[in-house]
Amino acid sequence: MTVTNVWYSVNGERLGTYNGHTGAVWCVDCDWDTKNVLTGSADNSCRLWDCQTGKQLALLDTNSAVRTCGFDFSGNIIMFSTDKQMGYQCFLNFFDLRDPQQIDNQPYLSIPCSDHKITSAVWGPLGEYVIAGHENGEFNQFSAKSGEIVKKAKEHTKQINDIQSSVDLTMIISASKDNTAKLFDSASLEHIKTFKTERPVNSAAISPNMDHVVMGGGQEAMEVTTTSTRIGSSMRAYEEEFGRVKGHFGPINCVAFHPDGEDGYTRIHYFDPQYFDFELEA
Repeated sequence: MTVTNVWYSVNGERLGTYNGHTGAVWCVDCDWDTKNVLTGSADNSCRLWDCQTGKQLALLDTNSAVRTCGFDFSGNIIMFSTDKQMGYQCFLNFFDLRDPQQIDNQPYLSIPCSDHKITSAVWGPLGEYVIAGHENGEFNQFSAKSGEIVKKAKEHTKQINDIQSSVDLTMIISASKDNTAKLFDSASLEHIKTFKTERPVNSAAISPNMDHVVMGGGQEAMEVTTTSTRIGSSMRAYEEEFGRVKGHFGPINCVAFHPDGEDGYTRIHYFDPQYFDFELEA
């Protein structure tokens, strides 16, 4: 899909669109006060929008598709990564939105990633670094000031499809093609827990108010003859699955405690009151 949509989550009403991209939109992020929206696309551009009006505020052209993007905690600094394709290597770029020269496509920092491209990335606490997941299953923690790799970790054996942070940014969860989701300390990249499934995990999220994680995934029909379209929930403390939610008939690409998939629908699942009273016996 080349158009970014905004929806009212209570009743599913579409409020508007952000029109301008000519290729598939791979990533979307909103700043902390819902003033600006950032999108990255396969049309070799990253674009900044006014969240309320849908007006395009900035166009940042690249040599290859933009795979990941995000605002730091202040909303002043953005980062985005580009794919390794068409003879161009992967780059992780940083822009300060307060500097007009940088908005004219001159990043204050551009980090080449020549070995393995970035497939997912999130900001760390206080905007000091970006945690990037790579196609070889490795994590790198890049300084947002110097561009140096501060820390490394490699717990996955295949591509990292998604990284999401806990609400307090102290932990991250990763989703991988190796059929696992893993929980890490965001500062030290110390591995905490592993959640195993029978299919590649495309996305995983940490509950903001429960000791739970949720995972969604599956494989494309071009890769296998069967697909898994279920969302699994696991206890963060015990690595034990306690529930599944069904509904999608295509692979689930992203979850944020309400899932999205390639079957053309966004589904919002409301948990029963019993869910919030559930406790797993140790």
